[in-house]
Amino acid sequence: MYEQKMKETDVSVIEFIEQIESPKKREDAYRLLDIYTEVTGYRAKMWGPSIIGFGAYHYVYKTGHEGDAPLAAFSPRKAKISLYFEPDYPEREALLARFGKYTSGKSCVYINKVDDIDIDVLKELISKSVEFTRDQYPEK
Repeated sequence: MYEQKMKETDVSVIEFIEQIESPKKREDAYRLLDIYTEVTGYRAKMWGPSIIGFGAYHYVYKTGHEGDAPLAAFSPRKAKISLYFEPDYPEREALLARFGKYTSGKSCVYINKVDDIDIDVLKELISKSVEFTRDQYPEK
């Protein structure tokens, strides 16, 4: 049977952030922690070994695959900071056009540092992504 890799853990978010080697990346992680907490209203929890998540939802795909995931999340990785947003909500591309310096994958947006982005746009991205995800996967 399939075992989900990304699960909520009991690891301390603060202890995780304190282990980040780069002082600048650690400072950015604390800034993002404050922003995500403010926007989502959720307390941060670790998901897997390196993702800081806020809130949670349960998804079920048409294939029958299901699992749990954070409503909003980021990960201060060594190379870049990964910001996780729902990839399919309508306003995403328009918001990213005003976001600042980034690269992206399917659901990840990668930044070098928080100073490279517009914080107000980040707050909108988080808010809209959470709203869209809740609409797609309503709580039962």
